[in-house]
Amino acid sequence: MKQSPILFVGAGPGDPELITVKGQLALQRADAVFYAGSLVSQAVLQWVRPGTECIDTAPMALDAITSGMIQRYEAGKRVVRLHSGDPGIYGAINEQIALLKKKNAAYEIIPGVTSALAAAAAMGCELTVPDATQTVILTRLSGRTPVPETETLERLARHKSSMAIYLSVHRIHEICSTLASIYGEEAEAVVAHRISLPDEQILRGTLKTLPDLVEKADIKRQALILIGPFLNADSNARSRLYDSSFSHGFRP
Repeated sequence: MKQSPILFVGAGPGDPELITVKGQLALQRADAVFYAGSLVSQAVLQWVRPGTECIDTAPMALDAITSGMIQRYEAGKRVVRLHSGDPGIYGAINEQIALLKKKNAAYEIIPGVTSALAAAAAMGCELTVPDATQTVILTRLSGRTPVPETETLERLARHKSSMAIYLSVHRIHEICSTLASIYGEEAEAVVAHRISLPDEQILRGTLKTLPDLVEKADIKRQALILIGPFLNADSNARSRLYDSSFSHGFRP
């Protein structure tokens, strides 16, 4: 029996049109879709064929998820494991893949649009601005999933590069206090909530005012915090790529 690999697919930030073409095709061909119902937008499931088995994994533990995928894979079904955003960023796919390997189950990964990039697009800005910052840090606060001591928010913030803080908006007061000790409390910061969905919110403020804005909006999850020089970068900053005085392999 020919078996199709289990596909880990990035659903993107929520807008069903922000899934990749390859991810959309994978959903259209799937016989079974395992999706994280607490995170994946239901709108993305519109690409699934009628009658396709869709399993919400939100209440399931790791062993139940992987055994369910393997069972259908061994039966010759085309299985999709649908993750919000990009599977490679806080997708917890490594532990799933480890169990698939033990069963010699083939798998592939189809990337998706992560919310930090969708937020930058919604804000109409670039995260890497010449003469301001050329580095983007994606991080989170330590919680039930620990963060290495070398990656504490305070240590990372010292770089003063563009930063997107995932899975931590419920600790907005702590985050803004930590960042204010480095950037100053008047530094601009943003909270992007349910980005790309019809009810998306983009809250702009300073490290001093942002916690109150978040509390008033009652935002406790499905949001990320953005800070860095890109928020108030010089609009006259220019890269060398399109500079007429700068030569490269395609322009003398």
